[in-house]
Amino acid sequence: MASVYTHIIAGDLPARFVWKDDVAVAFTDINPISNGHTLVVPRAEVDHWLDLEPAVAGHCMQVAQTVGQAIMAAFTPRRVGMIIAGFDVPHTHLHVLPVHGMGDLDFGKARNPGDEALDAAARAIRAALADLGHPYHE
Repeated sequence: MASVYTHIIAGDLPARFVWKDDVAVAFTDINPISNGHTLVVPRAEVDHWLDLEPAVAGHCMQVAQTVGQAIMAAFTPRRVGMIIAGFDVPHTHLHVLPVHGMGDLDFGKARNPGDEALDAAARAIRAALADLGHPYHE
């Protein structure tokens, strides 16, 4: 059975994409822990990140780093954190998010702030990516 992320990648479900390439995509989380919380997801549907092909894992980390740099530029947090948990969706995904302290890495704080805020966060990340030389291409 295809994961919800497979359906998002295929365009069957909506998402606010900030990155797409042949190996991975990145889109904002619909229930962010903090404003700018983004998921980096390989196109290959692999449940556990330990089972990713090394080249795919490395590529996802590169995308996460690039998106993280854009998050840093767009939201100016103290740090950009990353979590690989994998419990909610059986498809590897890296949570990349602005943080000001360890308490900001708490999934219990995740809330949907509404479409307007989610759209604005995605626009801010795409603009920062473009400023960093990585314009978004559909």
